[in-house]
Amino acid sequence: MKWRFTSLFLLAACQVATAQWLDLPTPGVPRTADGSVDMTAPAPRTRDGLPDLGGLWVATRVTGDLPDSDKYLPWVREAMKAHTSNFFSDQPRYNCLPSGPSYLTAGSTSTGFRRIIQSPDMIGILHEDQAFRTIYMDGRELENDPLPTWMGYSVARWDNDTLVVDSNGYNDKTWLDRRGIMHTEALQITERYTRRDFGHMTLDVTYTDAGAFTAPLEVKIEVVNQADDELLEYVCNETSHVGAQWEGDIEEAKQTAVAIDAAILSQYVGTYQGIWLGNLVTLEFSLEAERLKLKRDGIAIELVPQSTNSFDGSNGFAFVFGAVKDGVATAVEEVHVSGGWSFPRVP
Repeated sequence: MKWRFTSLFLLAACQVATAQWLDLPTPGVPRTADGSVDMTAPAPRTRDGLPDLGGLWVATRVTGDLPDSDKYLPWVREAMKAHTSNFFSDQPRYNCLPSGPSYLTAGSTSTGFRRIIQSPDMIGILHEDQAFRTIYMDGRELENDPLPTWMGYSVARWDNDTLVVDSNGYNDKTWLDRRGIMHTEALQITERYTRRDFGHMTLDVTYTDAGAFTAPLEVKIEVVNQADDELLEYVCNETSHVGAQWEGDIEEAKQTAVAIDAAILSQYVGTYQGIWLGNLVTLEFSLEAERLKLKRDGIAIELVPQSTNSFDGSNGFAFVFGAVKDGVATAVEEVHVSGGWSFPRVP
């Protein structure tokens, strides 16, 4: 297996020395008879009767016009193709920069944990990587010509039990999600937060940018409460300011690709699951036109064979199949910069 990148960055989650905080149950949380968090209990409300959105949350499902849509202008599609080709090495997060709008869609494995702190005049959103967002609720309006920033500017109002947030003033250096959907500085975002019960919140998002999309993008994000957990510090630290780079791209990988007989590839077809960073990951391999295909948690990833059992993935990971028993592989190792993670085959 040939690695195509150097050490560009270091992401580290700082653990509490004795970890005693991680064992403490969140106070004031509704619970079932066995002490578990009652995720379907009624949504809490503030003293003035408004929905209380406070707590630790993470996005679990994104549907709609992300990550793919027929509304993208050609230059956006070309940019996405380039991002895929270079293993997403220019993603802001990989370069120790704020993620801006893509925090909305980020999941638990991509600095997606966020803590919402709510007060009558202001809502704060804290992220794992030390970025923060301020949403003003004091009646101010957005500026017509704001100075572009990484996190933009946000104002909000209540529409019955739904919090409506309007934002603008983003620079054009951020993405809308980790697949590399670009935008211009004209981007405007409207978010509608509806807390359905204690543990579940729906976030409906509209992205408007005539310089990037033929029509507004409509996206629905399911967000789940993470009671009894903590927001740990996640630090990005560049290992070198001189010559640090992500080497190669998917086209270079194709130059060293090897041909593999379909009979061998068929041994790898199937579903594999494992835990990565505390989350269940599902890898679904299929065989189409004598080529091995992969969907990782529903997202298609291009595979480039480098040997009879190892493949470079367009997401920057490698996939190495282990022993074959009774004509099928028993496990696949997903290889990251942090090492290999073994995912066994499931029925």
